[in-house]
Amino acid sequence: MKNFIAANWKMNKTIGETREFLRSFIPNVKDVKDTDIVIAPPFTSMSAAAQEIKGTNLRLSAQDIFWEEKGAYTGEISPSMLVDAGCSHVIIGHSERRQYFREEDVIVNRKIKAAKKAGLGLIFCIGESLEEREAGKTLDVIKREVEMGLAEVDSDNLVVAYEPIWAIGTGKTATTEQAQDVHAYIRKILHNLYGNKSEEIRIIYGGSATPDNIDGLMACQDVNGALVGGASLKPESFSRIVNFKRV
Repeated sequence: MKNFIAANWKMNKTIGETREFLRSFIPNVKDVKDTDIVIAPPFTSMSAAAQEIKGTNLRLSAQDIFWEEKGAYTGEISPSMLVDAGCSHVIIGHSERRQYFREEDVIVNRKIKAAKKAGLGLIFCIGESLEEREAGKTLDVIKREVEMGLAEVDSDNLVVAYEPIWAIGTGKTATTEQAQDVHAYIRKILHNLYGNKSEEIRIIYGGSATPDNIDGLMACQDVNGALVGGASLKPESFSRIVNFKRV
């Protein structure tokens, strides 16, 4: 199983900044063979990113998607538009979409089905809030989000990103033990859903992964990569994450 490391730039980087980043970053990771490297820029920079990564070992992802193919949906982007722009993947269910835009599990599931129909790979995000963790509800939240998000969805080209909400953008990070425990539980749920096919699904960590903690996270048995936010905005730090020290 290849590792999977993705940069989620969120609402950062102009077209010029995207080109500058990639021209600096690509030479640092051109020899990486055992990791899928994915960049998720804002929509306005996707065309520039697609041009810069052409012929390299990088892939392009969108940060969100809409479930309809076309129509009167002002401001939305359809699955076929993402494919046309050069995307191979899309992030769905990110905690910021759930929190700020009230995207519930049923909406996440609709988006996943639309992405699958278009042939896009999924970076499916799940995770608990600090309140839910302190109340001992972590596993209940994870189970609900996985089962409802993946209802009537096959396991092909699926990456699951565990992102404890309390560790996103806060500087806090789950310990390697906390990450491994939840990742192992996610693996169990996936096995219940997909049987042996679940072993092909990569589970990545998405809560403030940094150059300082990536080596320990990647040493965990059930951590197959990372979804990186702030630390992916500088080519030097993201290069270090992609080139993590393999134990």
